Amino acid sequence: MAETTSYLPIEPTNFDLIVVGTGLPSSIIAAAASAAGKSVIHLDSNPFYGSHFSSLPLDDLTSFLHSQSQLLDPNLHIPPPQSNDTDEFIAVSLTTQRMYSEVEISSYSTEPLEQSRKFSIDLAGPRVFFCADSVVDLMLRLGVNQYMEFQSIEGSFVCDGDGKLWNVPDSRKAIFKDRSLGLTEKNQLMRFFKLVQEHLQAVGSVDGESGENKRISEEDLESPFVVFLEKMGFSPKLKSIILYAIAMTDYDQENVKVCKDAVKTKEGISRLALYHSSVGRFPNALGALIYPLHGQGELPQAFCRRAAVKGSLYVLRMAVIALHIDKASRSCKGVKLASGQELFSHQVILDPSFTVPSPVPNSPSGFLQDSSQIFGLRDVKGKVARGICITKTSLKADVINLLALYPPKSLYPEQVTSVRVLQLGSNLAVCPPGMFILYLSALCDNAIQGKNLLHAAINALFSAPVPGNAENSNTDQNENAEQVKPGLLWSVFYIQELIMGSCKSVSFTPMPDGNLNYSDVLDEAMKLFQKMYPHEEFFPETAQSDKLEDEVDLDVES
Repeated sequence: MAETTSYLPIEPTNFDLIVVGTGLPSSIIAAAASAAGKSVIHLDSNPFYGSHFSSLPLDDLTSFLHSQSQLLDPNLHIPPPQSNDTDEFIAVSLTTQRMYSEVEISSYSTEPLEQSRKFSIDLAGPRVFFCADSVVDLMLRLGVNQYMEFQSIEGSFVCDGDGKLWNVPDSRKAIFKDRSLGLTEKNQLMRFFKLVQEHLQAVGSVDGESGENKRISEEDLESPFVVFLEKMGFSPKLKSIILYAIAMTDYDQENVKVCKDAVKTKEGISRLALYHSSVGRFPNALGALIYPLHGQGELPQAFCRRAAVKGSLYVLRMAVIALHIDKASRSCKGVKLASGQELFSHQVILDPSFTVPSPVPNSPSGFLQDSSQIFGLRDVKGKVARGICITKTSLKADVINLLALYPPKSLYPEQVTSVRVLQLGSNLAVCPPGMFILYLSALCDNAIQGKNLLHAAINALFSAPVPGNAENSNTDQNENAEQVKPGLLWSVFYIQELIMGSCKSVSFTPMPDGNLNYSDVLDEAMKLFQKMYPHEEFFPETAQSDKLEDEVDLDVES
């Protein structure tokens, strides 16, 4: 940000859309607006793309977390709106609020820090792509995939409290090969997956009557998914696999007192359909999940490149310090940059860390007679606890990239949400050879609950590090252990706010959510775009946009 004064003036100064922050939703909207023929300028105070969806070297990640977690309370020391009698607008100073807290960094070896620039660490992990999800479809249609390469996530597992990993049988082939399942359990799963497949085929059938008897009843579809699974006679183990490792539910579905998102059978079936349609979609993908080389920060950059090709203008290291509010209409007319330059547009999108301050004393005369048109509220949706660990040993022998789940109550009786763990290796170009990055996340109501979830998972997954002796900390000394537990080289834990701003004059993009995939992020971007441009199509179809999966490069090593 200190380099903003070195920039030449931006030309032109009038745009159809000003976007502040290069996070994924902002980047998608900028690309969609440019595809609709709008003039767009995209600004970011950071020296990198991605904002809260970025992938950073180790040193840069810790610096970003520290800087973001030490921001002042946005309600303190707010400059009053500034006006001049000859001006047509009022400059309302923007503030930024703290989006990360409770940052805990532990280093047990100097090795990761010595190779900091060889890491590309996701700020909002764990996150992956389902091969058949809506974001992949959009990337293929737009050709955005040409800017990215992918690798498979080789396996999915469910963890128990002792750190043991059980395979997730997510296909017929996987069910037959799974030695941990009994014959009865295998038959139950096969019949269940067949029932789901027949139901989906019947729903999509042109001849509705012929498939009516194969549909799941409306009563069952509207019942809780966990009740339907109990009706099918599944054991607690199989229910847990289906609910938390395939349908990817977050909250304890069997405890109505703590479950904030009870999934109905209809939605559960839809999630199963996404998972199963992802398996085998791409011939060179090993399972349902893929991940981009160099980290998830490649995704917002890919949409930024798409927008730039269509004429969008990009300026990094440029902070926005104020909004211009029209005195007469009380609508936003543009922004003021840290360089002192003013840019104008009737549409402005802000990064979620910005706060438009509430009215303050001594405002200019007649200002904000209807302040609700300008000043917004913060839509607080909870928190997500995130952790990043670096180790030299895989959680599962002979598996490099994997996803693991701790279902509710698997770590301790009071655990009410799942803990997700994504392990990535150097074949994804995210860490030096011989090391692994592990991302952990869990939804939580407060920092104490979040840290308890992450620490319990860490204790189950890793052996206790020996201070000053990192080399010896890579193995569990218990000779009877079936799987040697990795030792930690480095770790960080932090609490991220799940916040989205709400303001009539400007739009805010959301923070990264607690989901594993990007579907909700894309949905929010579409809603914001349609709110701003109700008569424009979101990425209109073109003759050149019919790019199918045979053109995607997953770059899976055999």
